[in-house]
Amino acid sequence: MFTGIIETIGKISGLTQDGGNIHIEIESEIASELKVDQSVAHNGICLTVVSCTTKSYVVTAINETISKTTLGSWKETDQINLERGMKLGDRLDGHIVQGHIDQIGTCVHIHDADGSWVYTFEYATNFGNVTIEKGSITINGVSLTVVSSSVNKFSVAIIPFTFENTTFQDIKLATKVNLEFDIVGKYVKRLTQAY
Repeated sequence: MFTGIIETIGKISGLTQDGGNIHIEIESEIASELKVDQSVAHNGICLTVVSCTTKSYVVTAINETISKTTLGSWKETDQINLERGMKLGDRLDGHIVQGHIDQIGTCVHIHDADGSWVYTFEYATNFGNVTIEKGSITINGVSLTVVSSSVNKFSVAIIPFTFENTTFQDIKLATKVNLEFDIVGKYVKRLTQAY
């Protein structure tokens, strides 16, 4: 379980194909604090640490994860948002995030709002996911509030702190991103579909 509050940015230092799996080595300032079998969100994707040193660690992604996220397009030297699992008793500063990506979205517009930015993302409707204005969304692991919402699009406002301390600085037009829709919204939608 995560909150969507990014701890740090890591750098991919190695990618190794192993059958249908990919082993990903990540250099990060939190590597020395990690242990094997710990869950870490990587651009919102929950992956398990399989080995670690003081400067880097390795996680493994299976084909299921690769096919449903942007992970298959990652390259060495790419930067990714990192967040360790939340601790019980800590403040929940973002929202409840599982680290299970629902689908991929695409950046279709970036508006400079004179001190902040409004990013608009589009997503396919065939998965049945929805956003609502002032609801929560996770983009590449970052917990955000939806500013505006339509059938297959939504916008979020990015303040300078978020821009500078996450990989939002790397998102351009047509950039693909990992989307995790609000868990409460998903359950409400599922429950009301029966009626």
